[in-house]
Amino acid sequence: MIDYVLCSAREAGANRFLVVIGHEGEAVQAALSGEPDLEFVWQHDPQGTGHAVMMCEEYLKSHTGQTLVLAGDTPLLSSDSLRKLVNENQSASCVIGAAITENNHGLGRIVRDGSGAFQKIVEQKDATPDEDAITEINTGCYLFETADLLSSLGQIDKSNNQGELYLTDCPAILLNEGKTVVASPCFSIDEAIGVNTRQHLAEVRDVLHQRGLEKLMAEGVGIVNPALVDIDPRATIGQDTIVHPFSIIEGEVTIGENCIVGPHAVIRDVNVADGTEISPFTLLTG
Repeated sequence: MIDYVLCSAREAGANRFLVVIGHEGEAVQAALSGEPDLEFVWQHDPQGTGHAVMMCEEYLKSHTGQTLVLAGDTPLLSSDSLRKLVNENQSASCVIGAAITENNHGLGRIVRDGSGAFQKIVEQKDATPDEDAITEINTGCYLFETADLLSSLGQIDKSNNQGELYLTDCPAILLNEGKTVVASPCFSIDEAIGVNTRQHLAEVRDVLHQRGLEKLMAEGVGIVNPALVDIDPRATIGQDTIVHPFSIIEGEVTIGENCIVGPHAVIRDVNVADGTEISPFTLLTG
């Protein structure tokens, strides 16, 4: 999941990455061992999102630019939305990524004043009935001026129903100091989906799969029945190749141009030359 987040952040212009790890952190480190520009930061005693960012303080003290804060379990984040977040208001102390949705259960609400200006973020468990009805939600994506981020982190406390250190308190602290804080609804609600259950994982996979199919077809790949194929988003397929129903393409597969795949073909981690015909019920593995 975090691979997708890192990829989108890179495409949006980020060039240094601090990855906060805790439970089974060694496994996360191993899985990301091939990624460039990563620094791992341990959070041994998790006490909330604000506490996680606090663990990065020593790494951020010397950074004079902006800091993008993202959740590692939101693989549907797009680089286009992150670019909008970064470019929204270059003079702001904090820009909060927001989305509009009627399905707001469990999500932090963006509270605005009568003029529409940002006031605060309220978690659902701490919300009043009026705040609970708000449909503009926090996606968990933020752009901070680094010095302001570190200053506000030093002022948050656990005076909330969860007894945790909320990163969401930082924007209100900055606002109370007279700093500019903007909430920008530049994300779709799909991008805010965090994977916490098997159901979430299946939902995210469906969206990623559909995005991948649409991209391939836009590039000239023929997919006879998109509902009846399974194509890994990492696969590269050449123009005018035809993929027939019930075919499965898994892993880092490269298929050339003018190929015919299936039906009922399974291809895993191999390179297929231009003009190849892969017969029905064929299994190709690397």
